[in-house]
Amino acid sequence: MRKLPLMLLVASVGLGAGSAALAKRDTPELAYRKLIAGKVAGKPQSCIDTRFRQSQLSAYGNKLIYRVSDKLVYVNETNGGCERVARGDALISRQYQTRACSGDIAQTVQLPPNIPTGSCALGMFTPYTKP
Repeated sequence: MRKLPLMLLVASVGLGAGSAALAKRDTPELAYRKLIAGKVAGKPQSCIDTRFRQSQLSAYGNKLIYRVSDKLVYVNETNGGCERVARGDALISRQYQTRACSGDIAQTVQLPPNIPTGSCALGMFTPYTKP
C-alpha cells in the first residue's frame, strides 16, 4: 500500500474563526449545542471519508466537528489536546488512505510559523443529520 503524505485536514485561515467568534459569547458547550440543534444523532462510526468537497472543521472543547453540509455533521470526541483548532490552528494527521479513523493521532500546528501546539487521538465519529 502506498503511503499518502502528511495531509492537512484544515487550513488555518478562517475555519477556526467561526467557533472562536461563538466562543466569545457562548461557552464551548453552548456553541456545540446550537450547532447540533435540530439534528438527529446516528450510529457512531469508526471511520469517515475525508474526501468531502466542502467540509469544514471546528472545535468545541475536546470535540472536533466535521461539517460536511448543512444537513450532515460528524462529531468526534477526542481524548483532548486539539482544542487549539478553535483558535485557528491547523489540524494535521498522517493518513494511509482517504479516511480518518478512530485511534488516528492528529497534531495541531500554529501557521505560520509551523509551531506544534498539541496532539490528540481521534475517537468515534457520530453523524448528526437533519431529519
